[in-house]
Amino acid sequence: MSNELTVNKGEIIFQEGDRAEGFYIVAAGKIKVFKMSFEGKEQILHIYGPGHTFGEVPVFQGKSFPASAMALELSTILFLPRQAFVQQIGKSPALAMNMLADLSRRLREFTVQIENLSLKEVPARLAAYILTLAQEGAGHSQMVPLQKKSQKARLPSASVSLPVSKVQLASLIGTTPETISRVLKKMGQAGFIKAKGKKILIPDQERLEELSHTGRL
Repeated sequence: MSNELTVNKGEIIFQEGDRAEGFYIVAAGKIKVFKMSFEGKEQILHIYGPGHTFGEVPVFQGKSFPASAMALELSTILFLPRQAFVQQIGKSPALAMNMLADLSRRLREFTVQIENLSLKEVPARLAAYILTLAQEGAGHSQMVPLQKKSQKARLPSASVSLPVSKVQLASLIGTTPETISRVLKKMGQAGFIKAKGKKILIPDQERLEELSHTGRL
């Protein structure tokens, strides 16, 4: 039912406004989904690695893609045609439920992203992103809301590796590469993290989680 495609770094997979004839699964590599303003400013919406799907939301409506997708590195993706997939969903309630669960997760992620971009300062956004990387590495796809300290066990230290460049990270959280560098330095000086290149050690996840809410360095 799927077709395997190889896309080079910088190659456009689909553009905003293209008709959604199917959706994609990342088999290897890294894909960014983004929007571009009339002034040429890019806002990255998502960065997907192996095992993640993208472009599936407009497929169910039979409409066009609301954003564009590009390979950040040499990547292998699987293309699933809309008609064949919709027919398969009609035959498999379990598959339909899995898709609904995935779309619900995406909606929650968008809600968090909108909150971060519109209501939080850069230190809070960056802390939230780093924590999300740590939780994904521990098998969680979503940030866990703060509980009262008396109700939760102390979280262990964690180590993450930034999967994107500072330019891409800046676009993802809505700031500039220079601001990313300054905030990372301040977070290190304040003891929230220990950064060396793309490697980041989180000595105290609870403290970093507090920063993701308050934004106070």
